[in-house]
Amino acid sequence: MTEDAERLRRWRLLLGNAAEESTGGLASKTDTAMDGALAALYDTTSEGSKSRRRGAGLGGSAPKVARWLGDIRTYFPSSVVQVMQKDAIDRLGLTQLLLEPELLDAVEPDVHLVGTLLSLNRVMPETSKATARMVVEKVVREVEERIAQKTRTAVTGALNRSARITNPKYRDIDWNRTIRANLAHYLPEYKTVVPERLLGYGRRSQAVHRDVVLAIDQSGSMASSVVYASVFGAVLASMRALKTSLVVFDTAVVDLTDKLSDPVDVLFGTQLGGGTDINRAIAYSQSLIDRPTESLFVLISDLYEGGIRAEMLRRMAAMKNAGVQVVVLLALSDDGAPSFDHDNAAALGRLGIPAFACTPDKFPELLALALERGDIGRWADSLRTE
Repeated sequence: MTEDAERLRRWRLLLGNAAEESTGGLASKTDTAMDGALAALYDTTSEGSKSRRRGAGLGGSAPKVARWLGDIRTYFPSSVVQVMQKDAIDRLGLTQLLLEPELLDAVEPDVHLVGTLLSLNRVMPETSKATARMVVEKVVREVEERIAQKTRTAVTGALNRSARITNPKYRDIDWNRTIRANLAHYLPEYKTVVPERLLGYGRRSQAVHRDVVLAIDQSGSMASSVVYASVFGAVLASMRALKTSLVVFDTAVVDLTDKLSDPVDVLFGTQLGGGTDINRAIAYSQSLIDRPTESLFVLISDLYEGGIRAEMLRRMAAMKNAGVQVVVLLALSDDGAPSFDHDNAAALGRLGIPAFACTPDKFPELLALALERGDIGRWADSLRTE
C-alpha cells in the first residue's frame, strides 16, 4: 500500500462513513470490521434535529457487548482497547452489564475498569464477585510488578544523609565528598586521586524508622488513585523500616491497615462514590500519629471538602507545626491533570504544605525524599517543568 493510500485509509477509519466520498472505501474485511467496532462506539447520525449514537443499541444485551469486546481486542492494541472500554462504559451505559460474569471474562483489565467494578461492589451479585475479584487481582499484580521493586529500593536503599561515616561499604561511599576531602592526595603522573579517607552515608536501620499514614479519598473521581495508593500501601506495609497505616474516607472513615497484607482485600474494602469529609479523615489520622517528628502523612484527595473547611486547614497546620512531614497529592495516577479545589490547594500552599499531582512512577522518588525530609515543594515544581 502506498503512503498516500495508507493515509487515506487512516483518515477513513478516524472519520467514519461520512468521509468515504473523499477518502474512498475500505478495501479489506479487517478494515471493515475495525470500522464497525469504532462505529458502534463513536459514530453519530442526525435524524431531524436529534442526534443519536449509531451504536446506542450495544448496551442492550451482554452477548452483543461481549462480541464487541472480543472484536476490539482482536483489531486494536491493549492500550487502545482500554480507552475504548472506558469510553463504552461512559457513552453507552454499560455499567450494569459489567455485573455479568460472561462480560467480565471478555474485558481487558485496567485501572479504570477496576475503579468501575469497585464502585459496583455493594450491588454486585455473588455470581459476579469471583470473576470481578480475578479481574481486580490481575490489575493489582500488574501494578505491583511495575512499582514494588522501585518502591522498596527507594525506601530500603534511602541513605541517611545526616549520618556521615568514615568507614562506609563500597555501595555507600559519597564519592563527591570523598574526592573533595582527598584532593591533597592527587597524583599528577597517574591523573588520579588516592583516597586515604573514605566518606559515606549510614544506611537506615531495620528497626521502625518512620511512621507513614496514607489517607485516601474514595470519592468516585479518585478511583485510579485509590487503586495505586492501595498497592503502594501494601508494599510499604511489607517493609520493617516503616510502620504503615492506611485510611480511606468519604463522609465516613475506614481504617484498612489490617488488610494491607493483600491490596485486593484493601480495594474490596473501599466504596467508591459518595460525599467527602476530609476534616474527619485528618482528625482520625492525627490519632494514629504518636511520633510527629518521625511521621509522614500523605493525603490523597481532590480537596473538594464536604466537611468543615476551616477545621480541615487548622488540623493540617497543627500537624505540620507538630513536626509531621505533610504531603497532599491531588491525584496518584497516570490520568493527566486532575480536577481539584484550587482554593483549598492554595490555602494549603500558604501553610507550607505542597499540593500537587503525582504519577505512580514518580511516587517512590517522592516517598524517599519525604522520608529524608527533603524539599518537597521544590521537587513538585521540578515535576511541572518536565
